[in-house]
Amino acid sequence: MSKHHSKPNPDDRSDNVEKLQNMVQDTIENIEAAHDTMRYASGEEKEQIKNKNARREESIQAMREEIKDEYHDQR
Repeated sequence: MSKHHSKPNPDDRSDNVEKLQNMVQDTIENIEAAHDTMRYASGEEKEQIKNKNARREESIQAMREEIKDEYHDQR
């Protein structure tokens, strides 16, 4: 039985800003889609959608802060 020694992948952060920006855009699109869904949702479902969108907004803020950090780290 042979032992496999795996090497960790190098930490390539060169495209983190772009990936984070895409994640922000995807999250914004999810919020917009959820708003469209709310038109057909019941009262309880609307409340769940509102809560989920609030969490999405918090995530967007955190990702934007991370984008700023990554941008400054690359400079």
